[in-house]
Amino acid sequence: MPATKIIFKGSQDHDLAAKLDAPEGTPRAYALFAHCFTCGKDLNAINRIARALNAEGIALFRFDFTGLGLSNGDFANTNFSSNVADLIAAADHMRAELAGPAIMLGHSLGGAATLVAAGSVPEVKAVATIGAPADSENVLKQFGQHLETIEAEGEAEVNLSGRPFRIKKQFIEDVRAQSVHDHIARLKKPLLVMHSPIDATVSVDHARRIFDAAKHPKSFVSLDKADHLLMDRAEDGIYVAKIISAWVSQYIE
Repeated sequence: MPATKIIFKGSQDHDLAAKLDAPEGTPRAYALFAHCFTCGKDLNAINRIARALNAEGIALFRFDFTGLGLSNGDFANTNFSSNVADLIAAADHMRAELAGPAIMLGHSLGGAATLVAAGSVPEVKAVATIGAPADSENVLKQFGQHLETIEAEGEAEVNLSGRPFRIKKQFIEDVRAQSVHDHIARLKKPLLVMHSPIDATVSVDHARRIFDAAKHPKSFVSLDKADHLLMDRAEDGIYVAKIISAWVSQYIE
Protein backbone atom coordinates (compact mmCIF):
# COMPACT_ATOMS: atom_id res chain seq x y z
CA MET A 1 0.00 0.00 0.00
CA PRO A 2 1.16 3.60 -0.56
CA ALA A 3 3.04 5.06 2.42
CA THR A 4 1.17 7.53 4.61
CA LYS A 5 2.94 10.85 5.27
CA ILE A 6 3.00 11.91 8.92
CA ILE A 7 4.23 14.99 10.81
CA PHE A 8 5.02 14.86 14.52
CA LYS A 9 6.88 16.99 17.06
CA GLY A 10 10.49 16.04 17.70
CA SER A 11 12.61 16.47 20.81
CA GLN A 12 13.42 20.11 19.97
CA ASP A 13 9.76 20.89 19.22
CA HIS A 14 10.31 20.99 15.45
CA ASP A 15 8.00 19.30 12.96
CA LEU A 16 9.57 16.01 11.85
CA ALA A 17 8.61 14.27 8.61
CA ALA A 18 7.68 10.60 8.82
CA LYS A 19 6.24 7.81 6.71
CA LEU A 20 4.11 4.85 7.70
CA ASP A 21 4.46 1.82 5.43
CA ALA A 22 1.50 -0.39 6.33
CA PRO A 23 0.40 -3.82 5.11
CA GLU A 24 -3.13 -4.51 3.98
CA GLY A 25 -5.51 -5.03 6.88
CA THR A 26 -4.65 -4.64 10.54
CA PRO A 27 -0.88 -4.79 11.22
CA ARG A 28 0.40 -7.61 13.40
CA ALA A 29 2.81 -5.11 14.95
CA TYR A 30 4.50 -1.75 14.39
CA ALA A 31 8.24 -1.24 13.89
CA LEU A 32 10.23 2.00 14.31
CA PHE A 33 13.30 2.65 12.13
CA ALA A 34 16.25 5.00 12.79
CA HIS A 35 18.32 5.97 9.74
CA CYS A 36 22.10 6.40 9.52
CA PHE A 37 24.09 9.57 10.26
CA THR A 38 23.16 12.43 7.85
CA CYS A 39 21.06 9.99 5.78
CA GLY A 40 17.27 10.01 5.69
CA LYS A 41 14.18 7.85 5.88
CA ASP A 42 14.01 7.24 2.10
CA LEU A 43 17.25 5.29 1.60
CA ASN A 44 16.68 2.38 -0.84
CA ALA A 45 17.67 -0.19 1.77
CA ILE A 46 14.94 1.10 4.09
CA ASN A 47 12.39 0.88 1.28
CA ARG A 48 13.26 -2.79 0.86
CA ILE A 49 13.03 -3.42 4.59
CA ALA A 50 9.61 -1.73 4.65
CA ARG A 51 8.31 -3.95 1.84
CA ALA A 52 9.64 -7.12 3.47
CA LEU A 53 8.09 -6.27 6.84
CA ASN A 54 4.78 -5.36 5.19
CA ALA A 55 4.76 -8.80 3.57
CA GLU A 56 4.89 -10.24 7.09
CA GLY A 57 2.02 -8.02 8.22
CA ILE A 58 4.28 -5.56 10.07
CA ALA A 59 3.95 -1.79 9.63
CA LEU A 60 7.10 0.37 9.54
CA PHE A 61 7.28 3.92 10.91
CA ARG A 62 10.35 5.83 9.66
CA PHE A 63 11.26 9.48 9.94
CA ASP A 64 13.94 12.08 9.22
CA PHE A 65 15.86 13.20 12.31
CA THR A 66 15.78 16.90 13.20
CA GLY A 67 17.42 19.05 10.52
CA LEU A 68 17.60 16.27 7.92
CA GLY A 69 15.50 15.30 4.92
CA LEU A 70 12.07 16.92 5.09
CA SER A 71 12.20 17.54 8.84
CA ASN A 72 12.51 21.05 10.26
CA GLY A 73 15.23 22.31 12.58
CA ASP A 74 18.92 23.09 12.31
CA PHE A 75 21.15 20.03 12.00
CA ALA A 76 24.01 21.98 13.60
CA ASN A 77 22.04 22.12 16.86
CA THR A 78 21.48 18.36 17.01
CA ASN A 79 23.62 15.60 18.48
CA PHE A 80 23.46 11.95 19.50
CA SER A 81 21.33 12.75 22.55
CA SER A 82 18.78 14.65 20.45
CA ASN A 83 18.60 11.69 18.03
CA VAL A 84 17.79 9.40 20.95
CA ALA A 85 15.18 11.88 22.14
CA ASP A 86 13.71 12.12 18.61
CA LEU A 87 13.34 8.33 18.59
CA ILE A 88 11.52 8.40 21.92
CA ALA A 89 9.30 11.22 20.61
CA ALA A 90 8.49 9.07 17.56
CA ALA A 91 7.59 6.15 19.83
CA ASP A 92 5.38 8.46 21.89
CA HIS A 93 3.59 9.61 18.74
CA MET A 94 3.10 6.02 17.59
CA ARG A 95 1.69 5.07 20.98
CA ALA A 96 -0.79 7.95 20.91
CA GLU A 97 -1.90 7.63 17.28
CA LEU A 98 -1.20 4.01 16.22
CA ALA A 99 0.35 1.61 18.71
CA GLY A 100 3.66 1.56 20.55
CA PRO A 101 6.49 0.01 18.51
CA ALA A 102 7.01 -3.69 19.21
CA ILE A 103 10.19 -3.62 17.12
CA MET A 104 12.96 -1.04 16.89
CA LEU A 105 15.47 -1.08 14.03
CA GLY A 106 18.51 1.13 13.47
CA HIS A 107 21.17 1.61 10.80
CA SER A 108 24.71 2.81 11.60
CA LEU A 109 24.61 5.66 14.17
CA GLY A 110 20.83 5.24 14.13
CA GLY A 111 21.48 1.72 15.38
CA ALA A 112 23.48 3.03 18.33
CA ALA A 113 20.68 5.52 19.08
CA THR A 114 18.17 2.66 18.90
CA LEU A 115 20.17 0.62 21.42
CA VAL A 116 19.99 3.56 23.82
CA ALA A 117 16.37 4.56 23.18
CA ALA A 118 14.84 1.06 23.21
CA GLY A 119 15.16 0.80 27.00
CA SER A 120 12.79 3.76 27.33
CA VAL A 121 10.07 2.25 25.11
CA PRO A 122 8.18 -0.38 27.13
CA GLU A 123 6.33 -1.91 24.16
CA VAL A 124 9.54 -3.02 22.42
CA LYS A 125 9.86 -6.79 22.14
CA ALA A 126 12.85 -6.99 19.79
CA VAL A 127 15.71 -4.77 18.56
CA ALA A 128 17.81 -5.08 15.39
CA THR A 129 20.86 -3.10 14.24
CA ILE A 130 22.60 -2.82 10.87
CA GLY A 131 26.24 -1.71 10.74
CA ALA A 132 25.90 -0.02 14.13
CA PRO A 133 28.87 1.29 16.14
CA ALA A 134 29.29 0.07 19.72
CA ASP A 135 30.00 3.65 20.76
CA SER A 136 28.66 6.91 19.37
CA GLU A 137 32.15 8.44 19.32
CA ASN A 138 33.01 6.32 16.26
CA VAL A 139 31.23 8.90 14.09
CA LEU A 140 33.99 11.43 14.77
CA LYS A 141 36.25 9.58 12.31
CA GLN A 142 34.17 11.03 9.50
CA PHE A 143 35.22 14.59 10.41
CA GLY A 144 38.87 13.93 9.55
CA GLN A 145 41.12 16.99 9.77
CA HIS A 146 38.11 19.17 10.63
CA LEU A 147 37.93 17.68 14.12
CA GLU A 148 40.74 19.86 15.46
CA THR A 149 39.17 22.95 13.87
CA ILE A 150 35.81 22.22 15.49
CA GLU A 151 37.40 21.77 18.90
CA ALA A 152 39.52 24.92 18.56
CA GLU A 153 37.05 27.26 16.89
CA GLY A 154 33.73 25.85 18.08
CA GLU A 155 32.41 24.74 14.70
CA ALA A 156 33.36 23.93 11.10
CA GLU A 157 31.75 22.97 7.81
CA VAL A 158 32.36 19.28 7.08
CA ASN A 159 31.69 17.48 3.81
CA LEU A 160 29.82 14.24 4.49
CA SER A 161 28.73 11.98 1.63
CA GLY A 162 29.17 14.85 -0.79
CA ARG A 163 27.08 17.36 1.20
CA PRO A 164 28.24 20.17 3.52
CA PHE A 165 27.15 20.06 7.17
CA ARG A 166 27.92 22.52 9.95
CA ILE A 167 29.24 20.61 12.96
CA LYS A 168 29.50 22.30 16.36
CA LYS A 169 31.72 21.44 19.30
CA GLN A 170 28.64 20.49 21.33
CA PHE A 171 28.15 17.51 18.98
CA ILE A 172 31.64 16.22 19.75
CA GLU A 173 31.24 16.74 23.48
CA ASP A 174 27.89 14.95 23.44
CA VAL A 175 29.06 11.78 21.67
CA ARG A 176 32.11 11.55 23.92
CA ALA A 177 29.86 11.67 26.98
CA GLN A 178 27.72 8.69 25.90
CA SER A 179 27.95 5.11 27.14
CA VAL A 180 26.14 2.97 24.59
CA HIS A 181 27.72 -0.15 26.16
CA ASP A 182 25.87 0.38 29.44
CA HIS A 183 22.54 0.67 27.65
CA ILE A 184 23.21 -2.54 25.69
CA ALA A 185 24.00 -4.42 28.89
CA ARG A 186 20.71 -3.24 30.44
CA LEU A 187 18.57 -3.76 27.34
CA LYS A 188 17.33 -7.29 28.16
CA LYS A 189 15.44 -7.57 24.89
CA PRO A 190 16.06 -9.97 21.97
CA LEU A 191 18.76 -8.43 19.78
CA LEU A 192 19.78 -9.05 16.17
CA VAL A 193 23.18 -7.62 15.17
CA MET A 194 23.85 -7.41 11.42
CA HIS A 195 27.22 -6.21 10.11
CA SER A 196 29.48 -6.53 7.09
CA PRO A 197 33.05 -7.81 7.67
CA ILE A 198 34.23 -5.38 4.94
CA ASP A 199 32.40 -2.33 6.33
CA ALA A 200 34.84 0.55 5.79
CA THR A 201 32.83 3.06 7.84
CA VAL A 202 32.14 1.08 11.03
CA SER A 203 34.52 -1.81 11.67
CA VAL A 204 32.94 -5.23 12.21
CA ASP A 205 34.69 -5.27 15.59
CA HIS A 206 31.89 -2.98 16.77
CA ALA A 207 29.42 -5.80 16.10
CA ARG A 208 31.46 -8.09 18.36
CA ARG A 209 31.45 -5.50 21.13
CA ILE A 210 27.69 -5.03 20.86
CA PHE A 211 27.12 -8.79 20.82
CA ASP A 212 29.40 -9.36 23.82
CA ALA A 213 27.69 -6.64 25.85
CA ALA A 214 24.16 -7.89 25.14
CA LYS A 215 22.31 -10.52 27.14
CA HIS A 216 20.64 -13.51 25.49
CA PRO A 217 18.62 -13.99 23.36
CA LYS A 218 20.93 -12.44 20.76
CA SER A 219 21.86 -13.27 17.19
CA PHE A 220 24.53 -12.16 14.72
CA VAL A 221 24.27 -12.20 10.91
CA SER A 222 27.28 -11.45 8.72
CA LEU A 223 26.53 -9.33 5.64
CA ASP A 224 29.47 -10.81 3.77
CA LYS A 225 29.85 -8.56 0.71
CA ALA A 226 27.77 -5.55 1.71
CA ASP A 227 28.93 -1.95 1.91
CA HIS A 228 28.00 0.21 4.90
CA LEU A 229 24.94 1.84 3.30
CA LEU A 230 23.77 -1.36 1.53
CA MET A 231 23.79 0.58 -1.74
CA ASP A 232 26.45 -1.13 -3.89
CA ARG A 233 24.33 -4.22 -4.53
CA ALA A 234 20.52 -4.33 -4.44
CA GLU A 235 20.60 -7.93 -3.22
CA ASP A 236 22.27 -6.86 0.05
CA GLY A 237 19.32 -4.70 1.03
CA ILE A 238 16.90 -7.44 0.01
CA TYR A 239 18.81 -10.02 2.07
CA VAL A 240 18.81 -7.77 5.15
CA ALA A 241 15.08 -7.14 4.72
CA LYS A 242 14.29 -10.85 4.52
CA ILE A 243 16.43 -11.71 7.55
CA ILE A 244 14.86 -8.99 9.68
CA SER A 245 11.29 -9.88 8.67
CA ALA A 246 11.86 -13.58 9.43
CA TRP A 247 13.65 -12.89 12.72
CA VAL A 248 11.10 -10.46 14.20
CA SER A 249 8.20 -12.82 13.45
CA GLN A 250 9.17 -15.04 16.37
CA TYR A 251 8.73 -12.16 18.85
CA ILE A 252 5.29 -10.89 17.83
CA GLU A 253 1.91 -12.56 18.05
